[in-house]
Order: sequence, then C-alpha cells, then structure tokens
Amino acid sequence: MANKIPRVPVREQDPKVRAANFEEVCYGYDEKEALLETTRCLDCKNPRCVAACPVSIRIPDFIRELKNGRVAAAAAVIARDSSLPSVCGRVCPQETQCEGACILGIKGEPVAIGKLERYVGDWALEHEPEVTAAPRNGRRVAVVGSGPAGLACASDLAKAGYEVHIFEALHKVGGVLVYGIPEFRLPKERIVAREIEAVKALGVEIETDVIVGRTMTVDDLLDREGYDAVFIGSGAGLPRFMGIPGENLNGVVSANEFLTRANLMRAFDADYDTPIQAGRKVVVVGGGNVAMDAARCAKRLGADVHIGYRRSEAEMPARVEEVRHAKEEGVTFLTLHNPVEYLADEKGRVRAMRLQRMELGEPDESGRRSPQPVEGAISEVEVAEVIVSVGVSPNPLIPDSIEGLEVTRRGTLVTDPETLETTIPMLFAGGDIVRGGATVILAMGDGRKAAAAMDEKIRKS
Repeated sequence: MANKIPRVPVREQDPKVRAANFEEVCYGYDEKEALLETTRCLDCKNPRCVAACPVSIRIPDFIRELKNGRVAAAAAVIARDSSLPSVCGRVCPQETQCEGACILGIKGEPVAIGKLERYVGDWALEHEPEVTAAPRNGRRVAVVGSGPAGLACASDLAKAGYEVHIFEALHKVGGVLVYGIPEFRLPKERIVAREIEAVKALGVEIETDVIVGRTMTVDDLLDREGYDAVFIGSGAGLPRFMGIPGENLNGVVSANEFLTRANLMRAFDADYDTPIQAGRKVVVVGGGNVAMDAARCAKRLGADVHIGYRRSEAEMPARVEEVRHAKEEGVTFLTLHNPVEYLADEKGRVRAMRLQRMELGEPDESGRRSPQPVEGAISEVEVAEVIVSVGVSPNPLIPDSIEGLEVTRRGTLVTDPETLETTIPMLFAGGDIVRGGATVILAMGDGRKAAAAMDEKIRKS
C-alpha cells in the first residue's frame, strides 16, 4: 500500500559545517528520491491538498505526471497556477497548508509536496522550457512592487494578454525574496533571479529604482500614464519595536535592517563593503521565521546567538523546520523571557538587557496562551547586539500619497475581500500591505486573486 511507504528524507548539510557558510542547507531530492516519494501519493478524488494551497496548484496532477516520468508535463501543471515553484518549494509552510491537509498525515507522514514542487521547479530552471507570451489584448496594468504578490499578479495578467509593467523601489527585483530570506534558505542568483526571468519571458516589463508615492504617484499611473488598473504589492517593510527604554541605543537594530544588509547587500561576502555586526553575543527578540532567519545569519557571521521569546517554544509561530535547524546550528533559545530595558555602556552602545521572566496564562485572541510576567523575576544578560523581530507594518509612503484611500489603524490597506479592490476604483492591493507580515505563498494567492478580479472588471469596462 502506498501509505505504508515511509516518507523519503531530504539530505542536508551537516549542521557544524553549514553554521559557518551561507550555502543552501537542504539539498532537495534527486530523481530517484523524487520518484520514490511520488509513489506515496494516493491521488485522492477530492484532494484536500489543493484546497489548502493558497494558489490552488493541482497537486495530484503534477505528482502523477512526475510519477510517470513526465517532468516537463509536471512543470506545466504547476506553471498554470504558480510563477515561483522553486521559491515556494523552499520557503512555503507546507506543514500548515497542502501537507497539513494530506490524508496520509492523519496517521503518518504526509506526502512531501513541497520537496516535489522544488524538484520540478528546479528541473524547469535547468531545462528552460519554452515560454510563449500571450497575444496582447490592448490593455495595460501597472504593478507596484516586485515581491511575490506583484510577481504572481503580473504573471497571471501577462498570461491573459495584458501589457504589464512592474515598478520596484529597490535596485534589485524580488522584494522580500531578495532582502528578507537568507541565501542559505533561498539562493538569489541560482533560484530567485532565474524564476524572475521566467516571469519576464511572459512579456512583463520591470523597472527598478522607482518609488511610487514619490518618484510618481498612483494617480499618475491611472491618469497620466493611462494604465487601466494598478495593483499595489509593496509589502510591509517598516519594522516595529517594543517601545521599551534603550531601543535607540547603538547596537539595537531591526531584523529588517540586519537581514537587508546580509541578503540584499551581501554583508556575508568579503567582496562587498557592507558593515554588519558579528563575532560577539547577539540576542534576537522574537519567535517567528524572520527571527530564525536573523539568528541563523548572525550565527554564520560568527556570533554567539540567543533567541529571546516571551512564550514557550510550542507557541512559536516559526516553522518547526526552521526552529530545528537553528538549534542544530547552535542557537540558544531563551523562551518565556521578554526584554523590558536595554542598558548602555559609556559610549552609548548597548551592553546588556534586562529580561522579565514570563509564564503562560489563558489563550489570547490568536488562540495562543497569553504570556504574563512573573512578579520580581527579572534578570540581566550581557549582550553586544540586539536584533528586534516583533512584527512589521506597511510603509505609509504609498497610502499617504493617495487621497481617499482607506487604511486600518495598523496601516494596512482596506480591500474588498472578494476582489482585493481598495476604496479607490481600479486600484487593487494584496500581500503584506493588506495582511501585515505574512507568508510568500499567501502573498502570491492575493496576487492571483487580484489579477482575476482586475481582468474581469477591465473586460467589463
């Protein structure tokens, strides 16, 4: 029986070796391993995995094609719904989405859908299947931001015949894929850049160093430039802090800044002149995937790294795999501890932090048990660098430049839940600028949803 076959393990770099380099941790499946894993799929008539996928990839179909040795056909199945399979195969939280819904996971281990998607995506990058841009329909759409939401939206619209132009504020294309996710999880040149080239092959034009809201406005795009619609996928790159004493000290930085220096500006590479703190004790505050990324980067840069998190490990929102990798690489976890103050040395640099011991109380609105301070349980820990990873908000530059655009008190854009159209006609939005900090695949799902709604509305106009 297929469900009696054990899940094929994935080969990884040795933890002691990888903790000192920025090469990819997981090697992925080879052909033999991928084909063996495909035999575990039950090819369900009502596949719950598809319903759990934010971009609705036809998972049993691509696995069936792969099982029969038709890798190009498998890649074509995925390409109908995803423009970034090699990316998603690496960074999606499959355990809470497609694999979390897999029937085999009820009594055993689910099919390794993400690893199979990665295998097919990487095969497609190596073999470069021919991509034909759709005949143009004479309509034009502008996309603000070249992250996963923008790329997914642009890809679907290009396939539908639209002339699509992406405007990116940074000098590199990819958004969070290039500035937020470390090289050891997502190689930039080998994977991200090549998948973006595949999107461009559809006819999508991308212009960098354009700050919408300053270089030009959304009104300019809709009125002066004559675009039929605009999609905003500019993310949520504004870091939050905790509002405690000492946050303005030198040596207290946001995870966004730290990861941007390490990823986009390649601070880990000796050929790049990008200063970044390394080699001493670092505490990362937070328990999400961004915190894990920052901690693991700091470890590779030579630091003694601790993660301070106010709940227990069971409540951490980070992927289980990322927590495991961090532990294997020597990161120390200080759970049930919350910083209350950062202390300075005589030069105004952080030298220590005061930590409040916490205990778990009743569940909060998210369903996780709410942390409560233990009276009088405060300790002091020496530290040379603090990396704060407690959430992000959208940059207000774009919202502030659009009169009549409705935003929430968190700074996210208000959209129609069915179409993702904002309160401005023909202006749509998705990804982190609507959700706050979320995942790559949820942003891609928003991009696809918005593209379908834009197409329908434009055709009716």
